[in-house]
Order: sequence, then C-alpha cells, then structure tokens
Amino acid sequence: MENTIYSLLPPLLAIIMVVITRKVLLSLGIGIVIAALLLAQGNVLETLTILWEAIKVIFWKDGKLNEWNIFIELFVIMLGIVTAFITIIGGTRAFGEWAMKRVKTRAGAQIMAAIFGVVIFIDDYFNALAVGQVSRPITDQHRVSRAKLAYIIDSTSAPVCVIAPVSSWGAYIIGIIGSVLTAHGISEIAPLSAFLKMIPMNLYVWSALALVFIIAIRGIEFGPMKTHETRAIVTGQVYNPEKSIPGELKEAIPISDKGTVSSLIWPLITLIIATVTMMVWTGSTASEGSINLMHIFENADVAKSLFYGGVIGLFITLLFFFNHSIRKKDVDSKLFFVGLKEGIKSMVPAILILVFAWIIVDLIGQLETGKYLAGLVKNSNMNVSFLPFAMFIIAGIIAFATGTSWGSFGILLPIAGEISAVTDVSIILPTMAAVLAGAVFGDHCSPISDTTILSSTGAGSDHIDHVMTQLPYALLAAGMSSVGYLVIGFTGSTIAGLLAVVILLVLFTILMKRQTTIHLDGKDIKS
Repeated sequence: MENTIYSLLPPLLAIIMVVITRKVLLSLGIGIVIAALLLAQGNVLETLTILWEAIKVIFWKDGKLNEWNIFIELFVIMLGIVTAFITIIGGTRAFGEWAMKRVKTRAGAQIMAAIFGVVIFIDDYFNALAVGQVSRPITDQHRVSRAKLAYIIDSTSAPVCVIAPVSSWGAYIIGIIGSVLTAHGISEIAPLSAFLKMIPMNLYVWSALALVFIIAIRGIEFGPMKTHETRAIVTGQVYNPEKSIPGELKEAIPISDKGTVSSLIWPLITLIIATVTMMVWTGSTASEGSINLMHIFENADVAKSLFYGGVIGLFITLLFFFNHSIRKKDVDSKLFFVGLKEGIKSMVPAILILVFAWIIVDLIGQLETGKYLAGLVKNSNMNVSFLPFAMFIIAGIIAFATGTSWGSFGILLPIAGEISAVTDVSIILPTMAAVLAGAVFGDHCSPISDTTILSSTGAGSDHIDHVMTQLPYALLAAGMSSVGYLVIGFTGSTIAGLLAVVILLVLFTILMKRQTTIHLDGKDIKS
C-alpha cells in the first residue's frame, strides 16, 4: 500500500471526519487505525504491533528518549503553568487594564497581535505560543474572538519564519537549496543568495500577511469567522463555552487585585530571551569551524531550547508568585498547588491532539503519501510555464495531507530543482519559492499540522474552530497567489507576479465593505 493511491486514504478520511464530527481525537484515531491497517495489509496482529510502535516512537526512538517530542510537550505544559500563575498573581488582569487605556479599538488589538507575530520570527512553535500569551488579555478585552486571534497567530508565524534567513526554518531551507543547486551544477549563485532572491517570490506569504492587516483594519469578516466575531462583539464571549479550550483554566481561581503589568511582562520577556539564548547556545556548541548566525540557527536544537527557556521562564514566574504570597501576602500560598494542577489541566487537550497528530504523521510517512503525490508531478509532461503554479498547488496538497510543511520542503524542493534544471533552469528559483509558499498554505489548512494545533493552543481557541474559520482566509490568499504564479510562469517576471497579487488585494479591499453593523435576532448592532 506504500507509495500508492491508497496511501491518501488515512489523511483524507481523518480530515473528512474532522469536518463532519468536529471531534479531533476521534477523527485522528480513525485515520491512525486505517493507516496501520494499510501498512499491515489487513493483518490485525500486525496492525496492533504497528500502532504500538507508532505510539512508542513518540517517546522512545533509536534506543533513547525522543527528546524533541518530549521537550515540546513539556514546554507546552510549562506554558500552561506559567499562564496559571500569572493569572493568580493578577498579571493578566493588570496587563489587560493597562492595554485597554492604550489600545483603544478592536482593530488596534488585532494589529498589535499581528505585529507581535511578525517580530517574533525565530521559530514557529515559539511564535505561536508566545504571541498568544501576550496578546490574549488585550484581544479578550476588546472582544476579539479566540478563533480570530488563532488565525492572526497562524498567519504571522510560519509565513514570517519561511522568509527569515535567521530562523530555524531559514537554516533548514537554505540547507536543502544548497544541495539542490550543487546537484545540478549551479555555482553562480550561493544558497543564501538564492534564498534571499526567493523571498519576494513567496507570494502566499505576502498575500496572507496583507490579508491579516486588511481584515483587521477594515473589519471585514466572512465565512464561519463571522459567527465567532459576532458572538464575541455582542456577548463578550470570545469562545464557545461548551467546548474544551486548550490553555484555558478549567476552574475559577482567586486573582490578586494587586498585580502589576510587570507580573506578566517580565516572565514572558524572560521566556523569550532565555529561549533565544538557548538556541544560540545549542547552535554554537553543535557548529564546527567558522561560526556565524546561519550555522548557529541551522544547528540549534529548537525543542531543547524551548524546554530550557520554559524552565527559566517558569522559575521567574514562581519568584513573582512567592513575592505575592510570602512578602505582599495578597495571594494564598496554598494556591501554589492549584496553579500547578490547573496549569497542567489546561494543556491536556493540546497535548493529546499533538500526540495523535504526531502518530498519524508518522504512519502517513511510512505509507509514503507525499512521495506518491510528488511522483505524479515528476512524471507529468506539463508546459514549463505552468510549473510554479503546479508546484504551489501540489505542495499545498502534500502539506495538507501530511500535516507538515517541512516534510513537503524535503520532498518537493529537490523535485522542483530537477524538473526546472532539465526544462528551463531560469525558472528554478520561482519554482522552489512556489514549493515553500504552497507548503505553508497546506500546513495552514491542515487540522493535523502541529503548527496549526499550537496556534489554536496559544490563542486559547478550540482547534476545529480555528481550522474551519481560518480555511476561507487561507484559500483566498492561496487563490491570489495562484494567479501570481501563473503570471510569473508566463512572463518570467517576479514584479509582474507581485503586482497581480497587489491588484487582487486592492480589489478585495474595495469589493468587501467594512462591517459596521451586525444583524442579530432581528436587530442591527453597531460593531
């Protein structure tokens, strides 16, 4: 069943089940079982063995602990605990009150979150979780739905990381580009230079980022997002209370009325500085020879850095808690155990979804779903002018089906280079840029993507609410990008492709009127 059309069945079934049932774990579980049955060719005992191995590899791999997965899970748990303690000592409340005096509008709250997303570009995991923690008090105060915050986070994390050379993404991509150029004897351009030239060619990044700011400024809502925003504006309820919200405290806990803005700012600033410092340290210790920023981020252990940064951030948070409970005595010291318990409980839904997603991604990898789809492209005899457009679409499909943009990079960048080299080498950079853009697009739409899961976790949004509300916006950005890649393919001009996207964005802004009133229960309510 490997590398055949049957390999598409598990991801497609899981995604269809998610849409129909809105139950993530059930849908992923069914996809996992189907994938294991296909790998075992229907043998029940072999299926159970494959399932056990897939579960075990999440925590134990190659005869040792799978530190990457374990560190990511521990970081998520620590972030939940940090959030609980910051809430208890009144930091979240104080920051929300401070922000309300300075950020006056819903548009301002959304723009602030988007700017944070653009600025924190070192790693998409860290971006998704950190931006959510900083932005949530402000967007909640301004009645911005959690689904909208999750969309803003998701659309400013991976898109920025994929064009930032000094990031974990940039280092990984430049490494692949270097191998592609070497394989085809292209020596007139260095890998870093090629990456920098590809930045303006990554049309999905620019269309997705532009849409975030246009939608925030103009107050444009459509699709399922409109329902969530309407509820938030009218009732103040920023998420559906009937659903389990990752990162949200399950029980009401006492909150200090003497908390200050510093009670939130310093733990989170410490978290950011510590994590970046740890990335530099792990990257520099793993680098050999001449060390520069590119080598450091290429060799950085992101998961380990997140864990160490989380430990330091949690330590500082606890110092603030003990200052309030022992010195100021405005917080009961018994709340220490409440904070630990509630912080861990708040992240259990996210951890479970993440584990299930890792399992199905592993099994899909064994089924070689991505290789099958890539093979279809490689064996086709298409007009070279359609190549950037086609690679954008196929990369999107692969990332959507497999839940990983990095996997799509690894599979499709060499294929894009090979096809371009034997047909028209002048189109190699736009074609590889289209792969990067398509992979990020597919990753945005996929409910089994870890970055999508962590974006909903950081925002405190129900995961499926985030997927379904973001989908129309992602498809819109992808549609604009597709037109741009057709223009690049037929004209050979990056400027012409970008201009096509800009024109479509302007038309969208003009045609979609600003929503000034909300129609609810027969009444028009000002937004």
